[in-house]
Amino acid sequence: MEKCVGVADTTFARVDMGGVALEVLRRRLPGYRIVRHTVPGIKDLPGAARRLLAMGCEGVITLGWVGRREADKLSYLAASVGLIMVEVLTGKIVIDVTVHEDEAEDPEELAAIAVDRARKHAENLAALLREGPEALVKQAGLGLRQGYPDVGPIK
Repeated sequence: MEKCVGVADTTFARVDMGGVALEVLRRRLPGYRIVRHTVPGIKDLPGAARRLLAMGCEGVITLGWVGRREADKLSYLAASVGLIMVEVLTGKIVIDVTVHEDEAEDPEELAAIAVDRARKHAENLAALLREGPEALVKQAGLGLRQGYPDVGPIK
């Protein structure tokens, strides 16, 4: 049976983070079929992730964009809880990648954050699918960041 990985993203996002994730996953998981499911907004991501897993995907990366308004932040909270429920109830890997529009004022800086975060989390998903649950153990406690420079460990 062909292995499958899912990419769920939104039309609300201002950067094509799904495209970035696809590029990484194609390179890191050459034997996998990659299915992309684009939905309107962040609250639609839990359903998209669940559908991708129901299609046989072993794991999913979701890429959401949170606007500046309080309503957007509440939508993110609802989506995050939904994604956690999907992961817990299916036992499958769901990597939630989110960019908050108020992380940066400069659009170029915000785009750079989004691309870096999508790329690094896609690398994480590929490692977990290839190597299993211990794939990231050597990186534990290293202060790694997605979207920003790594800060390093305290000890």
